[in-house]
Amino acid sequence: MCGITGIFDTRAAREIDAARLHRMNESQHHRGPDEGSLHTEPGLGMGHRRLSIIDISTGQQPLFNEDGSVVVVFNGEIYNYQSLIPELQALGHVFHTKSDTECIVHAWEAWGEDCVQRFRGMFAFALWDRNKQTFFMARDRMGVKPLFYSVLDDGQLLFGSELKSLLAHGQMRRDIDPLAVEEYFALGYVAEPRCIFKQARKLEPGYSLCIRRGQSIPEPKQFWDVRFTLDRQIGVEEACLELQERLKESVRLRMIAEVPLGAFLSGGVDSSAVVATMAGISSDAVNTCSIAFDDPAFNESEFAKLVADRYRTEHKVETVKSDDFDLLDTLARLYDEPYADSSAIPTYRVCQLARKHVTVALSGDGGDETFGGYRRYRMHLMEERMRSMMPAGLRKPLFGTLGRLYPKADWAPRVFRAKTTFEGLSRNAVEAYFHSVSILRGPMREQLFSPQFKAQLSGYEAQEVFDRHAANAQTDDPLALIQYLDTKTYLVGDINTKVDRASMAHSLEVREPLMDHELVEWVASLPSDLKIRGQEGKYLLKKSMEPLLPDEVLYRPKMGFAVPLARWFRGPLKQRVQDAVLGPRLAATGWFNREYLQHLVEAHQSGARDYSAPLWTLLMFEAFLRQVVDEELPLAVHSRDGVPA
Repeated sequence: MCGITGIFDTRAAREIDAARLHRMNESQHHRGPDEGSLHTEPGLGMGHRRLSIIDISTGQQPLFNEDGSVVVVFNGEIYNYQSLIPELQALGHVFHTKSDTECIVHAWEAWGEDCVQRFRGMFAFALWDRNKQTFFMARDRMGVKPLFYSVLDDGQLLFGSELKSLLAHGQMRRDIDPLAVEEYFALGYVAEPRCIFKQARKLEPGYSLCIRRGQSIPEPKQFWDVRFTLDRQIGVEEACLELQERLKESVRLRMIAEVPLGAFLSGGVDSSAVVATMAGISSDAVNTCSIAFDDPAFNESEFAKLVADRYRTEHKVETVKSDDFDLLDTLARLYDEPYADSSAIPTYRVCQLARKHVTVALSGDGGDETFGGYRRYRMHLMEERMRSMMPAGLRKPLFGTLGRLYPKADWAPRVFRAKTTFEGLSRNAVEAYFHSVSILRGPMREQLFSPQFKAQLSGYEAQEVFDRHAANAQTDDPLALIQYLDTKTYLVGDINTKVDRASMAHSLEVREPLMDHELVEWVASLPSDLKIRGQEGKYLLKKSMEPLLPDEVLYRPKMGFAVPLARWFRGPLKQRVQDAVLGPRLAATGWFNREYLQHLVEAHQSGARDYSAPLWTLLMFEAFLRQVVDEELPLAVHSRDGVPA
């Protein structure tokens, strides 16, 4: 696990500024504190910060092929490298290390751009082939590892694991993309491939970019997508047995390391399934880490303890105070883009705890998207059944009117909170799902943004992100469609972003068995009623784990990894919210309607409405403006709280 960065001159072999390259590399010191190396040649500079996991003695990067004509920098893990090495050796390639990184240069020589099809793992890498005058970048199928890039006006392409490395170059413009702002306030993150800055992009999951020097830069090329075929004929018992074996293989591949290894254990189904599987493979006690909360409404540590006790793990627990909000500015610096998932706070803390004991931790991330675990999935299926009972020509005006007229009753029992349901029923399936996951829904964003800002949007709405992916989903199954949408949006932009930045801030590698692409493909071939059956989400995963986990863990209500925002904003953070949301920095943009900002603050703090999610989104945007847009990176970069000082 590492941080990569570099500069490629797409037009000619001009000299690379080594000082800039060094600054870019050091901005990511936290991603790889063990070693740092640079390689420069005319028209190319590559930087690497190393966190040593595999082949500690000889796996240094940038790494070359036998004659030095191919060089790579790589972040991630190729889990099937041990089987690839003999295959490549049989083709005549000579290995000088035992690292998964060296597989990449030889696989490129053997298979060219198709090399990515042979890799099983999480990866982001950049490669230069001097003989072919070709530069190649690729990102793993599920988007576990990030990869940013920017093409400057002079034809130089910058790339890096984090946006801060591109900013450290000093010549990338910091002009904010209004369309990215619209996406952020709808979703809580900026969706791939867009970036908050106009001049930067994210390489999308399952995509590669191949550039031949002197030629025009092509669009990135997709090499993988998940297809929900739902056509595998299989019974529940057989499916459970096959899932157990597939999960065991995925976990076993991710337990290969030459450093201390453990797992996150939240007490939920996904992380508990991973720990139970690890315990069945390992001859030693599994290291597990949990975060407890001093607020009982958010604390599920007792369920983690049930699993830890059952498998006699080396279990470490730390209690996070319910007023743990000192990380606001740290998170803004860490994420580089505005990012509004408040569970970034406990995620940061559990990574901090884990790093005291291990260098690699397995997680349960991806289980909800793959197996159908979110409550919103069941709500969407219910709404879809209702939508199917009434023609769109009647449904849209009827429920649209009801949605506009019905009051938003956050204070009422859930059964009476019908406004969102009415609004959803007036829309088609994709529009309704986008509406249900939006932090500030369309009518709220309409009031939030100023006329000046809306003019800059030129009619663009974040709904287009979902429409674009839905057009590629190749399924009309209601559950499969929204699983596909989440795999392309929320899983990548929110979950994977959160875990990558929080873990690498502490130089911790996190591996994700439930996002193994072969496992994901297999589950996508199963009928949807094996994922949600009745009101039971993750049906197949839970059934398969019944011999291994207690019912109290498998069949309890889902809690989530939340923090008490509503209380914070009416109590200890009351003044900070007022200062940030109504203060000079947001006002200076000219993008927001101050009267609506005033309404959000006053209605929440009076207890009339719960606007905690929109207020957090605004709070983090203001922190991003101060900590990233307004701050110049220093020439000498040292780490503070896992992020550049």
